[in-house]
Amino acid sequence: MATDGGTNGMVAMVFPGQGSQFVGMGRELIAASAAAREAFAEADEILGFGLTALCLDGPAEALEDTHNAQPAILTVGVATLRAIRERAAGAGREIEPVVVAGHSLGEFTALVASDALDFADALRLVRERGRLMRQAGQRSPGGMAAVIGLDDEVLAAVCAEAGSEGVIAIANANCPGQTVISGEVPALLRAMDLAKERGAKRVARLNVSIASHSPLMAEASAALGEVVAATPMRSPRMPVIANVTARPMTTPEEIRGDLRQQMERPVRWTDSVRTMAAMGASTVIESGPGQVLSGLVKRIDRDLTTLSPGDLGLDLPTERPTRA
Repeated sequence: MATDGGTNGMVAMVFPGQGSQFVGMGRELIAASAAAREAFAEADEILGFGLTALCLDGPAEALEDTHNAQPAILTVGVATLRAIRERAAGAGREIEPVVVAGHSLGEFTALVASDALDFADALRLVRERGRLMRQAGQRSPGGMAAVIGLDDEVLAAVCAEAGSEGVIAIANANCPGQTVISGEVPALLRAMDLAKERGAKRVARLNVSIASHSPLMAEASAALGEVVAATPMRSPRMPVIANVTARPMTTPEEIRGDLRQQMERPVRWTDSVRTMAAMGASTVIESGPGQVLSGLVKRIDRDLTTLSPGDLGLDLPTERPTRA
């Protein structure tokens, strides 16, 4: 049972993935929490460079490099989690989720939250994950696009047809009516045109040159799998919902199996949220930069209550700042 004065019922915690980063993230967190400051200091020491300065002051181009963005987002997620727990303990309360999940990269933060993976090991893993993904993007350039308002079955048929132009696949099933596709550029462009023809309300190319969660990541995924195999893991304190299967993982073997496939397989976020609700979660707390996942959760299941760190006594930004 997870309890806190600002929550109702059983709590799930979720952790965002790449794309949630922004220059300045963590500034208010560091000012508000000793536990958060400690997390940032640990990250700087473990990685051997000034990740904290990069998060706070940029430059944006360096922060958005997947090699840096991944450990940065992980660190903000862990720092936010520690700050939430610190604030709750100071008030004589406890926040212990019954289940955790993370979107893509966020799954590593969820593993830290569940105590299946040490923070230091998670930092090293996602730093290497980012390097491998960047390398894969250089070897096999690709892209991604968000498709709004098209049934997944129709979109799957679109991808099958566009496959005549190259590799293309569904990458993220984010919520009903919002899906991301990923693959080689000619196939991606063809799929975008077909999606519009088949009735999509909106199709938007994402500002990335890496085809995440597609077969173009197969080589990188295999290489990460070797690193994962050598990384110590424990059974999680609470179930972690797998990106690949949308099912709860409770053993190191299940976790390793998921992480070996995660980079090249779709993120089943809609099903993941439904699994958490079926397990009894009634409140979802997002821990990390922004509140993108909270918005998706509301679209997936309106009966779930979503809370931000601010609702738990931490006055942090809930939106990525608008850039000029």
